[in-house]
Amino acid sequence: MTESDHAHAPGLLPDAIHRAAKPGTVLLRLETTPSREGTLDGAWWPRSRDIGAELPDLIHVLTGHLGPVTRVGLDATAWDELPTRLVIDDRVVHIDSFPVGDNTVLITRGDQDHFSLLVVPPHSTLDAAHAAMARAVRPDNISPAAQILVDTGTGERHEPHDEEGDEGIEQ
Repeated sequence: MTESDHAHAPGLLPDAIHRAAKPGTVLLRLETTPSREGTLDGAWWPRSRDIGAELPDLIHVLTGHLGPVTRVGLDATAWDELPTRLVIDDRVVHIDSFPVGDNTVLITRGDQDHFSLLVVPPHSTLDAAHAAMARAVRPDNISPAAQILVDTGTGERHEPHDEEGDEGIEQ
């Protein structure tokens, strides 16, 4: 299959997307219809847990596709020190934080237009992050973000330690 075939095959991303994806990448599946299908609208792979350093690039990219972003909802437990707002591209973006542990970021444009993005953990391997991001943007995806991360090996797991010396499964 050529790259142009991938671009037109439903549910597949062009190979160039996979080669370009690295920490800091945003993959979006934005539908122009009011009834967006699938659980997630995209995926984001931040470089760190420092929201002040990571969020401006995400908002800049999203603004180019969605228009002005007014609010961002984040899991408070997943980020270092969350402010209540940031000024990004000369616009105030309000930040809501909740201890939900759902591995997503909720983007709001306007009053009630929400987009849900999978957040791939910064420590993820390249292959695992690619797999998680590709699955998140599939139009037929119905898995929640946490399940995608577990299924693709990007989720944080706490492996039991065997007292006889086994070290568990490598991550």
